[in-house]
Amino acid sequence: MSDYVKFLRDTSPYINAHRGKTFVLALTGEAIAHGNFTNIVHDIALLHSLGIKLVLVHGARPQIEERLAHCAIVPRFDQNTRITDSATMACVKDAVGSARITIEAKLSTGAVNSPMHGARIRVFGGNLITAKPLGVRDGVDFHHTGEVRRIDQKAIQKQLDDGALVLLSPIGYSPTGEAFNLNFEDIATQASVSLGAEKLIMFSADNGICDADGNLIKMLSLNEVPKYLTMQASNLALQRDLMACYQACENGVLRSHIISYADNGALLTELFTREGSGTLILKNGKEVIRQATIDDVGGLLELIEPLEQKGVLVKRSRELLETEITRFTVMQHAEGTLVGCAALYPFSDGTSAELACVATHPDFQNRGFATRLLAQIEINASQKGLKQLFVLTTHASDWFREKGFAESSLDDLPTERKSLYNFQRKSRIFCKNLP
Repeated sequence: MSDYVKFLRDTSPYINAHRGKTFVLALTGEAIAHGNFTNIVHDIALLHSLGIKLVLVHGARPQIEERLAHCAIVPRFDQNTRITDSATMACVKDAVGSARITIEAKLSTGAVNSPMHGARIRVFGGNLITAKPLGVRDGVDFHHTGEVRRIDQKAIQKQLDDGALVLLSPIGYSPTGEAFNLNFEDIATQASVSLGAEKLIMFSADNGICDADGNLIKMLSLNEVPKYLTMQASNLALQRDLMACYQACENGVLRSHIISYADNGALLTELFTREGSGTLILKNGKEVIRQATIDDVGGLLELIEPLEQKGVLVKRSRELLETEITRFTVMQHAEGTLVGCAALYPFSDGTSAELACVATHPDFQNRGFATRLLAQIEINASQKGLKQLFVLTTHASDWFREKGFAESSLDDLPTERKSLYNFQRKSRIFCKNLP
């Protein structure tokens, strides 16, 4: 029971942050055919019930291939783009219609023994995408293959505001009444940009983007993406997902995600836990270091209380933090969580200060956050004309030595701090001269 209560409390900040925001979810045709699709629909229903506005974009590539094979039509591609002649377009319409009906049926489930019971999700779709023909490229006629010309942002927004889930299929229509086969990743990108979505979430066969050693990368800043696009040359599907995320963030979407459609609960884990489950692509991937404000007191208490309980830090009350909040510098993660803090207390001599309350959130340790915080504190101290930093520590002696602090003694402390020394804690004293 205690774990359950803790889980609800831990997810509450994310629920509050996401409520009323617009998310665009992009599902491949493979995801729709996968055994985990029912669980994904259940999770989508949960997001909807939490007040998140959802646009669901779906693909249908494997379904199209299946129908082409049934009709003995050989698929044709040029530069990884399907050539959609009239016979192929008939298969596309059949496959897309079938995929759409499958999604709508799942979203309509309401059995008493189902997680969908009581969800009553209204699904809205239709001619929301205006398309134009891809035309003839380098001598190749793509026939009914098209590209997105316009997303009907006003109609979609009205339906979202009225509580409906909007479903976009990979077929668009021209003003002349023609239908065109579209790239669903492009629809997802343009829909997220047009709607000013908070997030674009791509469901992939992979867990996310991995480094050269095969380790999952939890977060990529926008300027890192081109390198990994090149690395995905042999995985076209993942490359398309990453390109969609990149283009969305390039055009104003703050965060994009790549998660696995095969991993049960990946969507909820990515959205409601600090560790996530896939790869987060950020328009600005740098954590913000800034002076703390009174609004940060709650976050600071959450950050330092575990260390206070272990005796690593001296206990500070909420009242004391409120009084001393201007002494603190904090590091804020892109998702809004305070992941580090440090405080600077200048002495009356005007040339030295104490560095105190250096803390990093346990979920974000070993990422160099404390080092970056210390570097910023030293810059701030130098700008104030300070020449020396003192620190008293019981647990982090080695770390401070690595950062250029030398062991000092009680006699070296300014008189005002010496009189407050706690002989029971037996803190070791270190000092660093600033340039």
